[in-house]
Amino acid sequence: MKVFLIAGARPNFMKIAPIYRASLAYRDIDCRIIHTGQHYDHEMSQAFFDELAIPAPAYHLGSGSGSRIIS
Repeated sequence: MKVFLIAGARPNFMKIAPIYRASLAYRDIDCRIIHTGQHYDHEMSQAFFDELAIPAPAYHLGSGSGSRIIS
């Protein structure tokens, strides 16, 4: 089974960390993290991975904090 955990902001990272760690107990679960890129500086992104002991994301969407206005 493939499971994708999507996170972009601090509350999301805090919620996916225990789910990711629990998935490691099951060989039939391939759990991967997708980072939306909402927070892209070290203090607002990589620090969460370090502090919560979760691996670097398998995918990084790079959405950033740019304008969402469609012209």
